[in-house]
Amino acid sequence: MKFASLRNLRGVELHVAIVIELGKAAQDCNRALGVLSVHPESVSDRVHSNRIVCVGMDVKQRPKKGGHPSTASAIEIQVQKLHKSFGRSQVLRGVTMTVRRGELIALIGGSGCGKTVLLKHLTGHYRAEQGRVKMCNHDVQGSPLMDLAELSNDEMDRLRIHWAVVFQRNALLSGSVLFNLSFWPTEIKGLTQEQILPLAVEALRAVGLDPDQLLERDRDELSGGMAKRLAIARALVMDPVVAFYDEPTAGLDPEMCATVHDLILKTHRTMPAVGVRRTSVVVTHDTALLRRLAPRVIMLADGHVHFDGDFDSFMMQEDEHIRPYLEQMAVLHRRVPPDGPEEG
Repeated sequence: MKFASLRNLRGVELHVAIVIELGKAAQDCNRALGVLSVHPESVSDRVHSNRIVCVGMDVKQRPKKGGHPSTASAIEIQVQKLHKSFGRSQVLRGVTMTVRRGELIALIGGSGCGKTVLLKHLTGHYRAEQGRVKMCNHDVQGSPLMDLAELSNDEMDRLRIHWAVVFQRNALLSGSVLFNLSFWPTEIKGLTQEQILPLAVEALRAVGLDPDQLLERDRDELSGGMAKRLAIARALVMDPVVAFYDEPTAGLDPEMCATVHDLILKTHRTMPAVGVRRTSVVVTHDTALLRRLAPRVIMLADGHVHFDGDFDSFMMQEDEHIRPYLEQMAVLHRRVPPDGPEEG
């Protein structure tokens, strides 16, 4: 167990921080300091605590929008010097980034900068030509990082059990709402229809849709807003540890964008059944999403990570890549995503 010295801790009015690395740290802490009592909300391979009691005084963290976990959180995604080319066009030129468990990440950048290409590496649809992409394996005790390039197709499928993707144009399957909600749990998790039905009902209610009216309705009968909600409900049915969103609000009106923002944040804050905090990665041009959800912002430019920080810091930048992109974001966000694959 290690204790941090007195320091400022964002979101806590009392300048006391304790870094706990063992599940039994609460009792040790009481004995060591005498005046502090820590109440972990969950104990798995590490302790996450939202509450600190000091000298009889209860101090709570202010709620965060996107949520930026402590640097002591485990690594969920690790990208090291990743390169990707299409013919003579080099899209990724040594991208390096680390995403910790429980983070909400907004992946941004101009068209063609490689956001979608990077996302496809994270989901295993592209294998690294040079560099490494590592993701946690939550089927193994301790959730070790696995190099995706070294995994077989069957091993990749095991990792994907704990992931979900919301695609640009929803990518709903032909057929009913229930079929869309049940297909991946059946194919990937091996669940039966009897097991899936209550999960489907719960997921539809979570995104504000009436299961009694919609379960048997055909995909083609849904409005654009309903289709987007169904795409997010399909992700919820998978109960993912990692949720990926590829431009989830592109081309939507402001009211529907706000609804999707709320759904992303609600989904992010929901604890998966495996008992670890959910990590979310959102590819977007949506400045309103950045402002409302307050994620960690990672911007790609010229094939590299050009910026990595919070939204307020991002908006204050004046360099030659960020300022022109900020001026273009509204236009890029309003466009309707293309039907074909996009490598931006």
